[in-house]
Amino acid sequence: MAPALIVFDLDGTLIDSRRDLADSANELIVCRGGRPLPEDAVTGMVGEGARTLIARAFGAAGLDASPDEALPAFLEIYGRRLFDHTRPYHGVPGMLREAAARAPVAVLTNKPQHPADRLVAHFGFDRFVQRVVGGDAGFPRKPSPDSLLALAREAGVPPARALLVGDSWIDHENAAAAGTRVCLARYGFGWERFDRARLRGDEWTIDAPRELAALIGTGP
Repeated sequence: MAPALIVFDLDGTLIDSRRDLADSANELIVCRGGRPLPEDAVTGMVGEGARTLIARAFGAAGLDASPDEALPAFLEIYGRRLFDHTRPYHGVPGMLREAAARAPVAVLTNKPQHPADRLVAHFGFDRFVQRVVGGDAGFPRKPSPDSLLALAREAGVPPARALLVGDSWIDHENAAAAGTRVCLARYGFGWERFDRARLRGDEWTIDAPRELAALIGTGP
């Protein structure tokens, strides 16, 4: 059956935010007396929330500093850089339009709520997205199933009728824990570090946003 709820990850699925996240982390590192990290190194730290990103970046830069204490500074820096280089992947508006024509659409991200809301509005995704749930919205962060299950309950949809579209192992485990279908965006930067041994064989995959329409239009 075709999905009755479609939930999208944000970073690496709808937007390519690598450089702005790396530049923000490196500005914070330099402010604390460290040397900047390569963009690819920071990209590999993304996905489990801003605090985890800071902790990993400080560790890689050899800084002995508290990520909790540094979090407000990072969010201020990232808030200034949010749209410097971040762009939707080619075909994302069309993907969201097709999805919204078939089912309610939500965004579920470990990014804090405020920057997530700003990004969704800035790029016009809010024309199609009914709900945005950030990493500090009162649920445990992905891959905990709590937020995904809450979205399904709000939509009145059994988890098995929901589809999570994401690019990383976090999204893959999130869908498995919640009992939803999953579609893996192999164009996203999370896929670059995805352990293929995790695949069960029942996942959908897409190599470009435009490919999702054919999957959700026909169902499994």
